[in-house]
Amino acid sequence: QVQLVESGGGLVQPGGSLRLSCSASRITFTMYAMGWYRQAPGKQRELVAHITSGGDTKYADSVKDRFTISRDNAKNTVYLQMNSLKLEDTAVYYCRAALQYREYWGQGTQVTVSS
Repeated sequence: QVQLVESGGGLVQPGGSLRLSCSASRITFTMYAMGWYRQAPGKQRELVAHITSGGDTKYADSVKDRFTISRDNAKNTVYLQMNSLKLEDTAVYYCRAALQYREYWGQGTQVTVSS
């Protein structure tokens, strides 16, 4: 059974940083595009950052220059480094693995930005 397990969420003050991790098992990780999504209360889930199997990245405009997605294929793990966090970054963050018609989601990790 494929598993994506996120970690690293928590409570942080505005301007602070967090690093999220998503560890994948039972997939050929190197073949999958990986993404981080988030969903705030009352809002739709949205793409935050995406990284292809080849390492190309793209970001939502709202997080450009603040967030960085990266992957470590040796560890089957994708990361999201979040800097200069804002109140509006508060959400549940989900990891997604995608390859052609296959997709898998993690269970999510809560990120709360509050003073």
